[in-house]
Amino acid sequence: MEKPNAIAIVGNSGAGKTTLLERLIPVLKRKGVRVGAVKHDAHRFDIDHPGKDSHRLTAAGADTMMITSASTLAMVKQHGVSPPIEELLERYFSDMDLVLVEGFRGSCLPKIEVHRREFRRALICRGERNDPGLAAVASDEPLDLDVPVLALNDPDAIAKFIVSFLSQSLSLRRPS
Repeated sequence: MEKPNAIAIVGNSGAGKTTLLERLIPVLKRKGVRVGAVKHDAHRFDIDHPGKDSHRLTAAGADTMMITSASTLAMVKQHGVSPPIEELLERYFSDMDLVLVEGFRGSCLPKIEVHRREFRRALICRGERNDPGLAAVASDEPLDLDVPVLALNDPDAIAKFIVSFLSQSLSLRRPS
C-alpha cells in the first residue's frame, strides 16, 4: 500500500477549519483530485445510534464492526489509543490522491493554519511551537510571516496552492 499525499488543516476551535474543508473539497474534485478527509476529535464521539443493528453488534463486544451497502461503507473499530495519522492514511486512504486532515496539529504532516482576525490569538504553528511543517496560513487579515498567507475566503486559491505544494508527488487520477 502506498501512503497518499495529505495536508493538515489546523487552527483554534471555531476558526473555520471544517467550513474551509467543505469549500475546498468540491474545488479539488472539479480538478479531478480523489479527495479523502479525516476529522480528528479530541473528545469521545459515537457515529452509531442505539437501537440500530450495527450499534447492537458493537455493544455486544465486537472489536470491529462494519456496515456496508452498494454505495457506502462505515466501520467502528475499538482501540486503546488513537492510531497515528500516518497509519490511518496508509491503511484506509491508499486509493486517494489527497487526504485533507482536520486537526492532528502535532503530526509531521504539512499544515495550513486557519487564522481569523477576531480570535486575536498567536498562531499555533508559530511562536513557541514554530512548526517546520507549516506550509501556509489561510487568514482573513494580512500577516507578515515566513510562509505564504492565503485568503481564507478564496478556496480556489487555497486549492491551487495545495496542488502546487504537493505537485512533486501528487498524481491526479482522471476518470476514464
